[in-house]
Amino acid sequence: MLTRAKADCLLTVSHVKGQDSFPVCQIVTICFFKIGCCQHSFVMELLTFLWIFILLSLVVGFALFLLYADADLTLLFYHSLNRPRDFRNKVVWITGASSGIGEYLAYALVKSGAKLALSGVNVERLTAVGERCKEISKCRAENILLVPFQINDFEVHDECVEKVLDHFSQIDILVNNAGISQRADFADIDIAVDQQLFNVNVFGTVNLTRKVLRHFLERKKGHVVVTSSTAGKLGAPYSSAYTGSKHALHGYFECLRSEMVEENIDVTMVCPGPVFSNLTDRCVTGKVGEKYGHKQQPTDKKMSTERCCDLMATAIAYKLDECWICIQPILFMYYMAQYCPTVFRKLVVKLIFNRQRVMKMRQGR
Repeated sequence: MLTRAKADCLLTVSHVKGQDSFPVCQIVTICFFKIGCCQHSFVMELLTFLWIFILLSLVVGFALFLLYADADLTLLFYHSLNRPRDFRNKVVWITGASSGIGEYLAYALVKSGAKLALSGVNVERLTAVGERCKEISKCRAENILLVPFQINDFEVHDECVEKVLDHFSQIDILVNNAGISQRADFADIDIAVDQQLFNVNVFGTVNLTRKVLRHFLERKKGHVVVTSSTAGKLGAPYSSAYTGSKHALHGYFECLRSEMVEENIDVTMVCPGPVFSNLTDRCVTGKVGEKYGHKQQPTDKKMSTERCCDLMATAIAYKLDECWICIQPILFMYYMAQYCPTVFRKLVVKLIFNRQRVMKMRQGR
């Protein structure tokens, strides 16, 4: 086939054929130059097409992320693999298991064959959760153990650990899920409320983990899971005691992760956003003994507890270091705060974080 470049070369040759004084080397040079120009043009067009394709892919991907993503991209990738999550012969101890995330995580794990130790304060609710786990999995009664206690009662932690080990002889995964929430202006919070939240959300969790960690170190393996929050990564307004306690968890357990790199002990930090959970129903204020009084509505814009715990089970199965689980636009704010911190704080916070809008967002309204 006669290409345009070859045709130009033939024309050039025919044009100078009758000129005896025209050097042959110049004819060859002209031909190669025209061929090279043609190839260069083709390469430039190809590169332009590739750049346009990449830009369009990024735009489409970003649009899909804003529309459909409800977790960080790493977690969504592993969840999309749709592989069976195998927790057979694994003993998982879940605190705060009588309702909300702890309850539904128990259901998700028991379906995958886990043996469960369930802890909480409400014995009646905890018993109901244990019975439901047996119904779901058809497991033997001895595969579900109830260990009711208050996480801030440090004196009973050793006894509770012994109870779980006496029953199962091992603990493979500790899920620190117990906690309470809070709503109040920074200036109106009694220091006793800060102490209360830190005793429950931080010091109870840290102390129980230290007790179980001895067992993990003896076995040369173990997995610590901590339910943090969006407030553990962002400065959630009007709940400074709660936000401070969740930030503190990251400090403690990131340190633990660093110390355990040679011990085969993993740490997973789970950061859920607004989820349908009894946590907000038990929310305290800035005064000791005072309840916030917020009641969830079925129409609230929050993630379902089942979806949250399904993603959480994937994060535990793959031993992810940290995962973000929440709906938009909060998930987008996660990424803004993480990768564009100055833009986020100087622009987004000032434009979006007024009191009315923030309270509606946190309540899913």
